[in-house]
Amino acid sequence: MTTERVRKNHPDTPHGRLILRPITGPAEIDLFNRLPYTLNHELAEDLAAGRRRPEWMWVALDGDRILARAAWWSQEASPSPYLLDILDVDDEGPDLEESDRVKLLERLLRTAMARVLPRCGTPPDHVRFTPADWRSDPATARPVLNRLAALELAGARPLVERLRLEWLPGSPVRPPSDRLRFRPVRDAEELLGLMTRVLDGTLDAHSRANLARMSPRQEAEEHFEGELARYTSPRSWWRIATLPDGTPVGFVTPGHNHYNPVIGYLAVLPEHRGNGYIDDILAEGTRVMADLDVPRIRAATDLGNVPMANAFRRAGWVDFEHAIHMTWG
Repeated sequence: MTTERVRKNHPDTPHGRLILRPITGPAEIDLFNRLPYTLNHELAEDLAAGRRRPEWMWVALDGDRILARAAWWSQEASPSPYLLDILDVDDEGPDLEESDRVKLLERLLRTAMARVLPRCGTPPDHVRFTPADWRSDPATARPVLNRLAALELAGARPLVERLRLEWLPGSPVRPPSDRLRFRPVRDAEELLGLMTRVLDGTLDAHSRANLARMSPRQEAEEHFEGELARYTSPRSWWRIATLPDGTPVGFVTPGHNHYNPVIGYLAVLPEHRGNGYIDDILAEGTRVMADLDVPRIRAATDLGNVPMANAFRRAGWVDFEHAIHMTWG
C-alpha cells in the first residue's frame, strides 16, 4: 500500500503520526464517508461502476480518525481521472486550527496528485458544491474558503461559480406558444453544427476557456463526446426549435445522466437571441421530462450568465445549490 507517514512535530502538520494513503477498496467506504458531503451517498455505486477507483480516493488518518480526504471521478472505464470532486477536512475537531486545516488539505492534495496524476499533464478541474447562500453564512463560508485556500496553495485558481437548478413536480410549465415548432434532432452531426454556432458570443466560462485553446467545432465535439453522448437516455428526447418555416432557432437536450434527469444543454443561435425564445425552448425541454413523471429535473448555469439564470427562474426552477469550479489550466 502507498502511504506517507508524517514525522512527529512536522511544522506543516498538527499531528504526530499522520498517514496519507488511498483507501484499500469498497470495504473502506464507511471510513471515507465519516466526513460529511453531499456526494457521500453516491460513492459506493460510483466505485462499483468504475467511475471511481480506490487508488483515486485518498485519506489523511491519525490512528483510526479521518482528518481529511480527496477523491477524483471519471466516466466508466476511463484510465484517468476527469474531475477532482471531493476535498474535505474535519471542520469540527477542536484540536485543528483553521491554518492547520488548510495546510493539511494542501499536503494531502499534493501527495495524492503526485501518485494519482503523474501522466495527466494539467490536473483535472475541481468542483465544490456549496449551499446557495454560502457567502452570507460565516459558519458555511469558513469551510468553503479553507478548501479554496488549500487548492490555490496547490496551484489551482478560480474559474467560475455556477447555479445548480432544480424543477420539481407540481411546478408550473409554460404552455406551448405558436412562435416556435419543435422536432427531434436528426442526427449527431446536426446537433454538433448547432453547438458550434451557439459558441459565438457564449457567456459560459468553460466554453470561453476552451475556445482560447481550440476551435469552436473542437469545443462542440469535446462537449458532445464528454457529456451528451454518455447519457443513458434516448436521443429522441432532444429537440430542435425552429421558426414556422423550419429555420433553426436553438435546441435543448433533456436527458438522464448517471444520477438525475437533466437539461443538459440549452441554447439559442446568435442571430435569434434577444427575442425571448429561451423561455419557449426551456419550457419544451422541461415538458419532455415532466411528461415522464420524473421525481425532479436538474440543470446548471454560470452565476454570471444572467439571461440564462433568469430564464430558469421565470420557469419556476429553484437554484438549490452552487458549484465552485477551480482549474489548473
